[in-house]
Amino acid sequence: MTETLSAAPPHGAPPQAPESTAPALATRPGRWIDNWNPEDTAQWPSQGRAIARRNLNWSIFAEFLGFVVWQLWSIVAVTLPAAGFDLGTGEVFWLISIPSLVGATLRIPYSFLVPKFGGRNWTIISAGLLLLPTVALAVCVSNPETPFGVLLAAAALAGFGGGNFASSMSNITYFYPQKEKGWALGLNAAGGNLGASVAQFVVPIVITIGAGATLNLPVAGWIWIPFILVAMFGAFRFMDNLSNAKADLAGSAAALKEPHLWLLSLLYIGTFGSFIGFASVFPKLIADQFPDFSTIAVGGASVSLAFLGALVGSLARPYGGRLSDRFGGARITMLAFAAMGTVTVGVLLTLPLGNFWLFLGCFLLLFAAAGIGNGSTYRMVPVVFAVRGGGTGDVSTQRKAAAALGLISAIGAYGGFLIPQALNLSFQATGGYAGAFLGFVVGYAVLLVLTYVVYVRSGRMGAHKI
Repeated sequence: MTETLSAAPPHGAPPQAPESTAPALATRPGRWIDNWNPEDTAQWPSQGRAIARRNLNWSIFAEFLGFVVWQLWSIVAVTLPAAGFDLGTGEVFWLISIPSLVGATLRIPYSFLVPKFGGRNWTIISAGLLLLPTVALAVCVSNPETPFGVLLAAAALAGFGGGNFASSMSNITYFYPQKEKGWALGLNAAGGNLGASVAQFVVPIVITIGAGATLNLPVAGWIWIPFILVAMFGAFRFMDNLSNAKADLAGSAAALKEPHLWLLSLLYIGTFGSFIGFASVFPKLIADQFPDFSTIAVGGASVSLAFLGALVGSLARPYGGRLSDRFGGARITMLAFAAMGTVTVGVLLTLPLGNFWLFLGCFLLLFAAAGIGNGSTYRMVPVVFAVRGGGTGDVSTQRKAAAALGLISAIGAYGGFLIPQALNLSFQATGGYAGAFLGFVVGYAVLLVLTYVVYVRSGRMGAHKI
């Protein structure tokens, strides 16, 4: 019998990479990649990591612009009365919340389009669709006589930006190995979430700088068009399509029948729904409760401090994923709900005091907790589905998890509509927002208990650290 031995590398030479047993990567026209397997310990460090990072970078930029467009009306709607538009409080709340309603709904079909068109191809298309709401906004806000129905339709088009998240996250989950998904998905989501903050920071500046007694509201739409064109070119030139990124309808139907999809969706409404809902309504809350602080004059422009909320929440999100990789997503999610409930009680107590800085500090803590919860809850999804699939990590399990990620992101995004509307109902009924905040506290307590009972308590999901 002949025995084959591997020769030891010379002294001081770098260790040899492990041999791959998988087929080598192959490329086809249209930037299609075959035989992609990030779990292959030879393919990933030699080729896979660089390819995945390049796709992640452009995915972040395109998704960032999606969030910018999605949140444009959160700040524009608050400024419309000052620009001569005759709108009531309820109508302003509808302009703020309708993009979230449409965006959440679009996330359902968007989650299936990466496997159909390819991640690169769909990024080009979805970025191009952002031109519609930006142009519509610029045209509609140029005339104070624009009917409310037309304004509402233009705001609804901004939902295209919200749909991008589902396809982007579904795409990136195929590029990274299981052990690095939490951080990669966290970066992708955080980069996108930052768009909400940037929109709320930039728009007040560009519509007031050099405007004199009027507001340059159309600039809030026109300014983003060059960046959208750059995103389309970048996706065309540098991103890739993966041939193994497939999610059939049977797998999606199976995910819908999985009880944990619905449980995780509830958790995501509490975390991401809170983030996007409060981000949307934060400029309105500040304008109503502290009108002297709604904007701060800096030179010839105005700055809204509302952008700080979305900024803090976005920066916190990847750490939710990283902490989940180490300690388990369920435990971090439970702690996030505990913090969110506690801080919301603090918001309730500070409202009667009329202290803006205390109010702002409490809200920034709330955004930080929601951001961490976003990352931890989203990280739970592929882990839970892997456990439910026997921990095999096979292709069918990965496809079901990818479908679940898109569906859960869609359902969770409805929180962006529910939170502004809850605040609107509270204001219409009582003239204040305390009733809505009290309801949020109760909701966070219920979700905390649910997380503990199903995912944290010993024995509920086996020996796995969810």
